[in-house]
Amino acid sequence: MRIKVQNLTVDKVKCDLLVINLFEGVKDPGGATAVIDKRLKGVISALVKSGEITGKLCEVNIVHTQGKLPAKQVLVVGLGKAADFDLDRSRKVMAAAMVEAKRIKAKFVATIVHGAGAGGLSLPTAAQALTEGCLIGTYHYAGFATIKNDSFFATEELAIIEISKSKIRDILQGVHAGQIIAESVNNARDLINAPANKVTPSYLAQVAQKVPGVKVTVLSLAQAKKLGMEAYYSVSKGSKEPAKFIIMQYGQGKPEIALVGKGITFDSGGISIKPSRKMWEMKTDMSGAAAVLETMRAISRLKARKSVVGVLPCTENMPDGQAQKPGDVIGSLLGKTIEIISTDAEGRMVLADGIGYAKKVLKVKKIIDVATLTGACVSALGDAASGIMANDQELVDQLIAAGQRTGEKLWQLPLFEEYKEYSKSEIADTKNCTEQGKAGTAIGGLFLELFAEDTLWAHIDIAGTAFLDRGRGYLSAGATGVMVRTLTEYLRS
Repeated sequence: MRIKVQNLTVDKVKCDLLVINLFEGVKDPGGATAVIDKRLKGVISALVKSGEITGKLCEVNIVHTQGKLPAKQVLVVGLGKAADFDLDRSRKVMAAAMVEAKRIKAKFVATIVHGAGAGGLSLPTAAQALTEGCLIGTYHYAGFATIKNDSFFATEELAIIEISKSKIRDILQGVHAGQIIAESVNNARDLINAPANKVTPSYLAQVAQKVPGVKVTVLSLAQAKKLGMEAYYSVSKGSKEPAKFIIMQYGQGKPEIALVGKGITFDSGGISIKPSRKMWEMKTDMSGAAAVLETMRAISRLKARKSVVGVLPCTENMPDGQAQKPGDVIGSLLGKTIEIISTDAEGRMVLADGIGYAKKVLKVKKIIDVATLTGACVSALGDAASGIMANDQELVDQLIAAGQRTGEKLWQLPLFEEYKEYSKSEIADTKNCTEQGKAGTAIGGLFLELFAEDTLWAHIDIAGTAFLDRGRGYLSAGATGVMVRTLTEYLRS
């Protein structure tokens, strides 16, 4: 979809659909809505008075202009209560408007910036949120069907209308950032939604190598093994699909921050094989790697000032004759030994060496890992929030704040000393998981903390938020691209 910014009044714009707004509880429309209401001889005011238009959040009402305006139809979208309006509501509002535009097959849509000034929203951030809501909210995964879907419709152009010439630059700034971030989110969704026979470790390496402004190094499994990444190797050796350990570096000089993304392109569970029901969803077990890869793309295009490295340990987890077995003891890049209790706890194994590589080889000051790590996180937080754990409270607070601005909720979970007892091994430094079924998300976090050691570190578990069974707000069912926006916001702030 093309997005442009135009300096003109709303009653002069020629389009199939013009989107204006109304806050809940407002009886007399103001601003752009008042201008359109006047041209339509008070029809909007009459609908508000009758209760047909209420301004409730994401409520949409179509008004036919009958030749009184260059716009063929007007859509009044509800902003909800003014006191509650924020950036994420702006995204939801624009997505709701664009879904209605798609329903009525409006090719050319025009809109004003919704809610700028409400809730302290600046014009650039409001324009960015609007753009994100539009592009993320209209996402469609094409897939590989050979039969054309004749019912599919996509709006071709969105024009953002502003009467004040002095505000155009701020709007353009927000639109630019919003387009880049939304495109990265949707790219990540494409990678996650795609089948595992298409999105292999080799394919992810190819995608990473095409990201502009980023230096990419790809290690083969043999090279990773030679470096001492035995934990990563132990998972990878069970699959015939070539594993790829991908390093993406952005910025000048030594990287300050490492983003480590779990890249299991298909997770069968290995010897500890998963139940067959919904095993197809395990193509999404590389959602962390997809989030990191596309965050690297976004910060490169936005020219972020930080020096960042993305580390993507990518492989399949399969039950081949060479696969690791429950009861095995495995080494790691940092020298720590791991007793395998379940081969289905493979994500933390590849992350152990991903974190170890960031610490030992790259010597970064800060590590943030992102992973669809534990079913326990889904049980605890559902699909509404990602879990976050860390060895540094300031880092947690910064990431939670970034998530609040982007609409991606993070909830802190504890790493209590008592939980460490659950993973103690009599024959290795640690077990890779426990058999008690207690505090599963924290156990995963504590395992990874062992490899972060004294480096500032945060772990984000996106097991519940990476893939939705049903759509919500501006996110459709399927992959969400979660954490691309939060990580990008954190690295830009």
